[in-house]
Amino acid sequence: MNDDIRNIVLGVVAAGVSASLGWLARTYLWRRRLRRKQAFFGLPGHSESLLVVNREAARDGAVDRFDVSALLELSALIKECGAHAQIVWHDLARQGFGERTEFCVGGPYSNRRTAAHLQALLPGVDIDTDAEKGPDRAAIRVGSEVYRMDPGMTEYVLLARLTGGPEQRGDARPVFLFCGQRAITNQAAARYLARHHARLRRKYGTGSFCLLLKVINSEAYGPDVTELVADVTRDALTPRPEPAEAT
Repeated sequence: MNDDIRNIVLGVVAAGVSASLGWLARTYLWRRRLRRKQAFFGLPGHSESLLVVNREAARDGAVDRFDVSALLELSALIKECGAHAQIVWHDLARQGFGERTEFCVGGPYSNRRTAAHLQALLPGVDIDTDAEKGPDRAAIRVGSEVYRMDPGMTEYVLLARLTGGPEQRGDARPVFLFCGQRAITNQAAARYLARHHARLRRKYGTGSFCLLLKVINSEAYGPDVTELVADVTRDALTPRPEPAEAT
């Protein structure tokens, strides 16, 4: 074998080794990102999850188109984790939490499951469910702050990851809440989670959090322009003080 052939063979071998090492490194990084994503969502491969669907408040048995869009975005996340989703109506989801990851879409006025989760897991949150129009309609109260909506211009939504507190076993699956003042804000929260889940995982790990998001000018921009207003986890997890009794 002359020097030219030997150099060609060595080059081919070196290229093959480099390509193999590159493929192994990319595969390792992809698997590590996937494991972290699965841990954050509580969705190991081939696991089951729940998509809890609300009903549009003004139409019996209907689901708002923006809530449908939110479910589609969440379904994509579930599929990326290699898990499966079961869709269930909010008034038929008569089971506890922690067995399967749950994605619960809609406010307490259209989703009984959300109302139950707020009472059990976010005792510091109160949402006005009065159907009558007024300045406090669908207002979100967290701690001492009140967030009122200006429909189509400024609207708020709570995005929460909840694990049920320290009494839950270590492998309990989380509940994700998308609790907005209008259906379009639920989709905005689902999109925010899809875009920022890696950053949220780095900050909160697999613990509970509750974020207040603001959707700006949804009439013009739809669910795309969303800002983080505050991390309200502490106030949301702290029970609201009982009103003083009249004497």
